[in-house]
Amino acid sequence: MRRLLLIEDNDLNRDALGRLLARQGFKVLPARDGAEGVELALQERPDLILMDLGLPLIDGHEATRLLRATPATAGIPIIALTAHAMDTDREAALASGCDAFETKPVVVARLVQTIEALLAGDRRTQVVKPGPPPAKEDG
Repeated sequence: MRRLLLIEDNDLNRDALGRLLARQGFKVLPARDGAEGVELALQERPDLILMDLGLPLIDGHEATRLLRATPATAGIPIIALTAHAMDTDREAALASGCDAFETKPVVVARLVQTIEALLAGDRRTQVVKPGPPPAKEDG
């Protein structure tokens, strides 16, 4: 089972997204702030990290830079999660070392697709611009 580290300071968001990802077959390791997230990443070496950018103690940008500067965690894919959807926010996330950028509220199907691509070794930057959720099929 693939292990995802979810670093999110909002309890409701962390719990809801964690449960949604668990239903998709992932084991989710939760962290409440950037410092806890960096520590847990070093201890657990997850397969992928979901990084909220607006975190207390150490923000997501700095936490990402710390993880990228540490050999044990430098190669772990990181997806930025943020409610800020401007191009400058995306550019800042990628500049700090994130491999992909997803906006909140998260479209789970799109997030899972990005996770799967990164876990499959597609380390090309997965920049996903915000858009409407996938259409539901009638049936």
